[in-house]
Amino acid sequence: GNHHRKVAWLSLDAGDSNPIMFLRYLIAALQTTAPDVGATTAQLLQSPQALPAETLLPLLINDLVGLVEPTILVLDDYHIIDSPAVHQAVMFLLDHVPPQLHVVLASRADPPMALSRFRARGILNELRANDLRFTPDEAASFLQDVTGLNLSADEVTALEARTEGWIAGLQLAALSLRDRTGTERMEFIENFAGSHRFIVDYLIDEVLAHQPAHLQTFLLRTSILERLSGPLCDAVVLGEQGGGGQSAEKGGAAFSQILLQELERANLFIIPLDDARRWYRYHHLFAQVLRERLITGTSAETVATLHRNASGWFEEQGLIAEAVHHALAAQDWERVVRLI
Repeated sequence: GNHHRKVAWLSLDAGDSNPIMFLRYLIAALQTTAPDVGATTAQLLQSPQALPAETLLPLLINDLVGLVEPTILVLDDYHIIDSPAVHQAVMFLLDHVPPQLHVVLASRADPPMALSRFRARGILNELRANDLRFTPDEAASFLQDVTGLNLSADEVTALEARTEGWIAGLQLAALSLRDRTGTERMEFIENFAGSHRFIVDYLIDEVLAHQPAHLQTFLLRTSILERLSGPLCDAVVLGEQGGGGQSAEKGGAAFSQILLQELERANLFIIPLDDARRWYRYHHLFAQVLRERLITGTSAETVATLHRNASGWFEEQGLIAEAVHHALAAQDWERVVRLI
């Protein structure tokens, strides 16, 4: 079955609207599944006399033909990209992609591309918001699983209607419901209305408020990361590269790994990126709200230090694109220059 498909995940942000940076990150994402893929292109991307994307794309396609296993490349949050050059690059990629690579564009809006071409050729599968909504039955069993509560049919129907079957909204509602008694529950459900954005802010505050202080701090400080692993989070939160002094007192190098597993068990908006549970990411809306909270509640200096710690860890691992990304976020220009 599908278990043998590798998944390369690229979470996009505004900085990726530069075609060269976009290609760098794209190759870095693919290399998490096939370390040698794109080696030629990656080398040229590092060269001082930058070649235009048009020259590099055919080389990249050539590299991709070498992918042995069926691979899915996910370009997440594609709606953030506002560069015609990147859209052209992706169109080129889609036009010439080898059969073993499937590209998934996750976007809140239709990308500005001639999708009709792909529709006509029968090579486009579209999943719209309606396809992703829970039916009332699915909502009922999901709420049962997450809350462990036997909600009445009325309660489920009300929640399903209020969230429009929106899964993240249901999950947030479910987490808030866990701590309420029967009458409080119905009251909560009746008041639970309004725009998604408002609901998200309100519910994430609710969910965060119920976490122990050390977990709140961990969530906020690691929200700067696109993907999370135990050692990376240790480096960011405890300010360490490769373990050493401080983490020994916190129960060895596994401090963050234990927290990540706790979060996953608690259904707290954390998504494993591999079966070994080495890498995770936060649900995007959750991460977004956490980052806003971090920036408003923490000094710019502290936030820069977190990014600098992340940059140091990625550099040690030889993951230069991500090291550069965090050095830029820390506005540590000397570090950026040294890494590039």
